Amino acid sequence: MKRILIINANPKSASLGKVMAERYANRAREKHQIELINIGDMQFNLNLEEGYDKTTELEDDLQDFQQKLKWSQHIVIITPVWWGGMPAKLKGVFDRVLLPGYAFKYHEGKSIPEKLLTGRTSELIITLDTPTIWYRWIQGNPIYHQLKRTIFDFIGIKNKATHYFGPVISADEKQRERWLNRVEKLAN
Repeated sequence: MKRILIINANPKSASLGKVMAERYANRAREKHQIELINIGDMQFNLNLEEGYDKTTELEDDLQDFQQKLKWSQHIVIITPVWWGGMPAKLKGVFDRVLLPGYAFKYHEGKSIPEKLLTGRTSELIITLDTPTIWYRWIQGNPIYHQLKRTIFDFIGIKNKATHYFGPVISADEKQRERWLNRVEKLAN
């Protein structure tokens, strides 16, 4: 039995991503311990105003996020692609909670930090309006590179799989249901 944290990164109150997160959670709950976070429900200041120069008190929702991330063994992020990358609110969560001493730690004389969230895996479920082949191969797949290489690799989380669903904008209900069924299978 794994401890799985599912993050719906679409801040909209109703979205395909939210339904995917709920379907994933319901299926995974049959075999695992589950925590589900809807980024849109969180209340916090997105801006890390002083960078790491000054400690900023974390709001309750960010403290809760940190605790659930620390608790988890596997993290599933279900995110749309907006302007080639992740929604600002997800980026704001990462900026605010993946702090020195929590997610990484620099040691004097070394430019590569110690990774403090090792032992965890991740899975990315990405929705987009652009055709997936165009996004991945022509546009360069920026959300994958940012999440996997510049965030997770930096803090010690190993990405096990990435799944793409799109284009959402032109998908009919039948196609969306096929995607939802596929997401349920991923939760096994």
